[in-house]
Amino acid sequence: MTSTPDTVPALLASALGADPGRPLVTYYDHATGERIELSVATTANWVSKTANMLQDSLAADGSTTVSLRLPTHWEDVVWHLACWSVGCRVVGPDADADLVVVGPEVLTGDVPVADEVVALSLRPLGGRFVEPLPAGVVDYNAEVLGHGDVFSAHAPPRPADHAPLLERGRALGLDPGDRLLVTGADDPVDALLAVLVVGGSLVLLVDSSGAAVDDARVDAVAATERVSRRPGGPASR
Repeated sequence: MTSTPDTVPALLASALGADPGRPLVTYYDHATGERIELSVATTANWVSKTANMLQDSLAADGSTTVSLRLPTHWEDVVWHLACWSVGCRVVGPDADADLVVVGPEVLTGDVPVADEVVALSLRPLGGRFVEPLPAGVVDYNAEVLGHGDVFSAHAPPRPADHAPLLERGRALGLDPGDRLLVTGADDPVDALLAVLVVGGSLVLLVDSSGAAVDDARVDAVAATERVSRRPGGPASR
């Protein structure tokens, strides 16, 4: 008898075993025209590499707090899944944390105060930074690809640890296989949890210039991607 997945990594593993080639995360940037689609297998591979980086290079474990200060982006999805796989506790962007993960604004702003600071360029295809980073800041995309494709947590998260996360996912009330559209105005974390719980997939639509994505663009992407749900809204089919 197959057990019901009771942690976030177990949900991802279940999706990988069921259909590794199906899309899990599709990302659109209205400002640049970028579109990238990650299958379940590709997502799981990025998650494994990132989790190995967290555990092996950054000494993260179940006692580590991580502040993810990233915009809605496919790499933000990867980081959430990796943190949960290691067992780290993800805290808000304004909270003190052992590890802080930021975007390219680290080049022009203040470097966060933390034991470890990791920066993401957010360039297409996971490109590394072109400009030198401040001292002590790790370039995620320069580091992560050197880590292993298979991850095994030293102390795997317990079902009790992830029960609140799974409950957040169920709260959106998606149907099995739903394809959920998320814009920069929506909560991507709850959406991610929701599609994992029901074996669905996520479409992220943002504008990296900071402008709001207009309704016409949202409707066009929803039609192209055959979206079935939008957060807080009715089914589209």
